[in-house]
Amino acid sequence: MISNINTVEPHSPLLAEYLTEIKKLNAELSVLDLACGSGRNGLYLVSNGISVTFADINETSLEKISETSVNSLHFGKAELWQVDFEDENTSPLSDKGFAAVIVYRYLHRPLFDSIKASIQSGGLVIYETFTTEHPQFGRPKNPNFLLKHNELLQQFSGWEVLHYFEGTVGKGDGQGSQAVAQIVARKP
Repeated sequence: MISNINTVEPHSPLLAEYLTEIKKLNAELSVLDLACGSGRNGLYLVSNGISVTFADINETSLEKISETSVNSLHFGKAELWQVDFEDENTSPLSDKGFAAVIVYRYLHRPLFDSIKASIQSGGLVIYETFTTEHPQFGRPKNPNFLLKHNELLQQFSGWEVLHYFEGTVGKGDGQGSQAVAQIVARKP
């Protein structure tokens, strides 16, 4: 049982919508919460009995997740992985396999091929981040961190797209708007 889960901001509604699909995936493989930050999305999955690998460069974030999910770590439902996905001298996903990969509010384009390769056949990607329309609402403003129009669709062409959205949504805290693209796709 996860303690203190209410201290973490709410998970993405996409995870609740596709929870049944995620539960149908290979239970022997975990779901990768890539660049997990506070772990809000992975913690939601763990609280629903799904094994998650929380991966982030920030050791403090991982320590907070560890404190939140101490029992899940003990029972093998959560694994912590401190990793720099942007280190050009490494390929951290090259020898890994996951039932699914979830990515929220993070974009490092050189990872797309590695993300796709690390997902088992029939596995899922759930990806949501800001688009080039977002700077009118706030940070980030750097185009390196903003998806171009239909970029996620292009990256996952050939995959079965279960959900795609690109546009403006309200922030989860009710304080303004944000421009995002979302995809849920199954690997062939």
